Parts: sequence; structure tokens; C-alpha cells
Amino acid sequence: MTRHIGVIGGTFDPIHTGHLIIAQEALTRLELDRVLFVPAGQPPHKLEREITDPERRFEMVRLAVAGNARFSVSRVDLDRDGPCYTVDTIGLLQRTWGEDTRLYFVIGADSLSELPTWRQPERLLRLCQVVAVARPGHQMDLQALDRLLPGAASRVRLLDAPTLDISSTEIRRRVAGGLSIRYLVPAEVARYVEQYRLYDPPGGCDSD
Repeated sequence: MTRHIGVIGGTFDPIHTGHLIIAQEALTRLELDRVLFVPAGQPPHKLEREITDPERRFEMVRLAVAGNARFSVSRVDLDRDGPCYTVDTIGLLQRTWGEDTRLYFVIGADSLSELPTWRQPERLLRLCQVVAVARPGHQMDLQALDRLLPGAASRVRLLDAPTLDISSTEIRRRVAGGLSIRYLVPAEVARYVEQYRLYDPPGGCDSD
């Protein structure tokens, strides 16, 4: 029997309510067995800025998903060296879960437009079903994507989901500015951020 597993990767610095809403919508609408959150080790597109310690980010994700039996968190990117490319992560997960598992890689509309610039995008599309979720201010143009990456449109599924205009960048800035992040992140994550004084000045980074 084939397992259907959603994969949501990201820096999760920090994980927020928007991530969880998208994960739940994908779980329900795609009839998935599980959604796997994969915190990035060193994202290759974020080498220019310092990100929060990987173990802190992992713990925030673990706290955020603990209340949902069909959500889990993977260390696949944290326990290997060097920049983590999505195609390599998906390949590792496929080998781990086996041939009787189908992976659904969930990304935002903003990331979909950048897909042709990723490492080995054709191989990535062969390894998994890409699921693109609408984000405020971003349009999903599959025809434009297909022109840059022939055949991509047939391997991408569009998913309309409730979206909140929340970003990790804004959350970090709010913490640095002494503003509340209540309801923007799960309560357990808010307590963790406060306990370890994450994002306190002179924090505040410039990309999600």
C-alpha cells in the first residue's frame, strides 16, 4: 500500500502559524498520511546571513508540531554537512521511506517561480510531486514556468489554501522591537523564543 507523505522544508526561523495552516490544508486536501517538516541546515540561498542555531530551530519545530499526531519533524538536513539542496533532501527521504512512498514537496508560490534556478530541478520533479500554495502578492503562472522548465507544469499541483501574510522575518523584527508575537506562532514557540531570548536586539534579519 502506497504511503503519501508531504514534505515542508524551510529555515523555520521561527516556524509560525502560517506554516502549520498550509501543512494541515495539504494533509487534508491531498489526503496525505503524514506531513514531514524538514528544518534546513545551511540553506544555500541564505549563506549571506546568520541564522539561528540549528538545534534551536529544530526544537521550535518539534514544539510546534507536537500536538498533531500526523505531523513530524526530520533531522535529515541538520545531520549532514554543507549546503542543503532540496533535490538531495528529497532523494534521501525517498531512499529512507522506500519505493512504496510517494512524496509531495510543498512550496509557496514565491518559491515556485524560482524553481528553474534550483539545483537539478528536472530531477526534483521526477522524484516528487511539487505542490505550490498561493501566497499573498504572488501569482502562480504554470505556463511561464513551463517555458523555463519544459514539462514542469504537468508535475506541479496548485493548492488553494487559507493564507496568512506572516513571515519569519517580520516575527524576528517584532521580537527585536519588543512587540508581541502572540498568535503569530504557537504558544510553545513564543515561550521558547522568550526563554532563550531569540531575536533580541541586535537581531533582526532581512530574509525569511
